[in-house]
Amino acid sequence: MLPVRGRDGRAAKAVHILRIRTAWTPVGDGEFYCPGCGGDRNYQRLTGRRRLTLLGVPLLPRGTAGPVVECAACRGHYGTDVLDHPTTRRFSAMLRDAVHTVALAVLAAGGASSRTALETAAGAVRGAGFDGCTEEQLAALVEALAADTGRVLGGECGTSLTIELHEALDPLAPHLAPAGRESLLLQAARIALADGPYTPAERDALATVGAALTICADDVTRLLAAARTPS
Repeated sequence: MLPVRGRDGRAAKAVHILRIRTAWTPVGDGEFYCPGCGGDRNYQRLTGRRRLTLLGVPLLPRGTAGPVVECAACRGHYGTDVLDHPTTRRFSAMLRDAVHTVALAVLAAGGASSRTALETAAGAVRGAGFDGCTEEQLAALVEALAADTGRVLGGECGTSLTIELHEALDPLAPHLAPAGRESLLLQAARIALADGPYTPAERDALATVGAALTICADDVTRLLAAARTPS
């Protein structure tokens, strides 16, 4: 690195004459959650080439820079790992789909015949963003699941439904705070409890939900017990 100070200010002047500058080239764009703005923004993905310049004239290459993500609003540069974070809209859709899948899994474990359980499940799904969800729609979906061999077997959460739970929850879990993951499991537990105590099949379904949300088995047990306690 060139010194910024020197006798009679000569070194400081040299810094202004000789500089390392980066020329950025766009290689992609899209929408992302900007950590600087705190919201969804457009971005450009940039790669750069460093050059030593003399009075602004490029002289010698000094390697590459980036890639980086540049926010179109604040012009901040961020590592490409920020693209792993879902946008606000994408996160809302992921959470909505997760609540819907979890509600179906719990109902498929034995609560679909209870009007109270269906009402509790439909309320949770509507609250997550499926405004038009009805008890009748959920009951019809559970009936369709029951007719699909392997998805619901003997009232238990079948292999295919377990896969669907993981597909819905695995991408979401890293972006939920521990309290958010626990809240989702508690919501599922309340659906199961709407028609009475947990059945073994409901406990199995809830354990699968907890595992997909990366909640340890001891905490799952604690939360299922807490859900039984009136608030």
